[in-house]
Amino acid sequence: MKYYPIVLILAVALILSGGFLANQIQTNGGTVKVSHVRFAGNDGIITHARLYVPNGVSNTNPAPGIIATHGYINSNETQAAFAIEFARRGYVVLVPDQTGHGYSDPAAFTNGFGGIDTLAYIKTLPFVDQNNIGLEGHSMGGWASLVAAGIYPNDYQSIVILGSSPGTYGTPKGTADWPRNIAVIFSKYDEFSSLMWGVDIATEITKTDKLKTLFNSSETIIAGKLYGNIADGTARIFYQPAVTHPGIHFSSVAIGHAIDWFDQTLAGAHPIPSAKQVWLWKELGTLLALIGMVVLIAPALSRLAQTSVFNSLKDTTPKLYSLTGRSWWVAALIFTALPALTLFPFKGISETLGWQASAFFAQNISTQIIVWALLTGLISMSLFLLWHYLLNRKTGASFASYGLTWQGRADMSSIAHSFLLAFAVVSVLYTSLVLTDYLFDVDYRIWVFAIKLLSPLQMGIALLYLLPFSLFFIIVATVLHGQLRRDNWSFSQELWANWLLLNFGYLLLLTAQYTPLLMGKTLLIASEPLWSIIALQFVPLMTIAAVVFTSAYRVTGRVYTGGFINAMIITWVIVASQATHYAF
Repeated sequence: MKYYPIVLILAVALILSGGFLANQIQTNGGTVKVSHVRFAGNDGIITHARLYVPNGVSNTNPAPGIIATHGYINSNETQAAFAIEFARRGYVVLVPDQTGHGYSDPAAFTNGFGGIDTLAYIKTLPFVDQNNIGLEGHSMGGWASLVAAGIYPNDYQSIVILGSSPGTYGTPKGTADWPRNIAVIFSKYDEFSSLMWGVDIATEITKTDKLKTLFNSSETIIAGKLYGNIADGTARIFYQPAVTHPGIHFSSVAIGHAIDWFDQTLAGAHPIPSAKQVWLWKELGTLLALIGMVVLIAPALSRLAQTSVFNSLKDTTPKLYSLTGRSWWVAALIFTALPALTLFPFKGISETLGWQASAFFAQNISTQIIVWALLTGLISMSLFLLWHYLLNRKTGASFASYGLTWQGRADMSSIAHSFLLAFAVVSVLYTSLVLTDYLFDVDYRIWVFAIKLLSPLQMGIALLYLLPFSLFFIIVATVLHGQLRRDNWSFSQELWANWLLLNFGYLLLLTAQYTPLLMGKTLLIASEPLWSIIALQFVPLMTIAAVVFTSAYRVTGRVYTGGFINAMIITWVIVASQATHYAF
């Protein structure tokens, strides 16, 4: 694979232009100061948060404040759309990482999901009007807001919960006069209606006793109708935008409802119509930067492989002994379907065995993913070896034909050099994010998928997850290049083929899960709302994997560099975005 400077220039241009655009929207063209704060709460747990302060706000000119809290396995950036729109309307916005999330101390779920400490902190800010504080939270962030409202019932004026509910997971139950002035925004296609409101279909929550009790009504709750009275704190309103649970983060309608509620219940903001929103441009900016990072993979790999340190790894691709005809299609179907079919059954094995978060594997979701990856990889390699020994070896194929060995032997020096080349490539990508964060205070993301910088703690956690992910991706590379590759494919043809092979199964799984939900029923497997949402993020992850596999094999002719690069990137992305459940 040749090194093309124009591709490098394109990658840098996308990262810089995207980062600049995102920063300008995040700061409202420089009229909102965005800073990072850290503060100690109960048990000495340190919470990290972003603080949005509009120009002109001071101790002598305080502004109304809003705490905007993300949900489970997200971080403060997920609430950026809400924070941007609140801040440009004159609100001081505090956007925390929940305990055990982002850059806040673990463990997850402690200190009232971080809500208690966050409300206590905003009460110390002299430039926040203490008589006009609002709470907004999505999903588990709604629980954080409700717990805080229960501990400090007189220190906020109104609350918005999105995809959440009172009386869930230890939060106080809602009553006719608690919490104060609440707006409930619950998606029409929310995956968590059973958990939050005790009904299988989200549109049925208006008939539940739980919502009726909160709204002090014996009748079915009507969306958009104001119940109670704002002046005495008993106001209630319900909205149901036509999106999914994570879709609220990408919904101008949901964001507009939150703006309208705070405009009615808090005083001192600027009267900008709720329909006039700009947050989507920030998402576009971080998406461009994300694409730029992915584009950067190929030129970084190609150029580093030309250096004297790694030049020995450049090799021609081995003679192919892959499948053809109908056999290829059967193998391709197994390759793409197996990971998707095993995702839900295998990820739960660690829970079934009672494995708890520990200093070695501190993130429950990440542990579930590696259990699934290792078991799926074991099945894949077993099928591959059966094919090799029973059929393909007779045609002259050897392990060298699959990119596993050099001249018939596993050269440990070459494997080590492959690891170092992978580390060098990932270091270039990581450095680009460090510079983007430094220059523009944004990361690489779109919607709920994000590539974030690792905290020092997360770096240590990632090292322990790297080995199992390395084994998985080397197995995937072996099957992909040894059994399914074609000699006559161009780079773009191979890239598209690899993308389909890596993603088609997940796309079918997501289609099967969400089609009945979007038709007004439940998920096909209704017991898997969280992992259906997690599965959405497998598509961008496997898109990156396709780029890496295609580029690395063409450069080195072996499976190791691509396997190690993917293991490093995916470990980085997963660990940085997951909750840490072990209290270090």
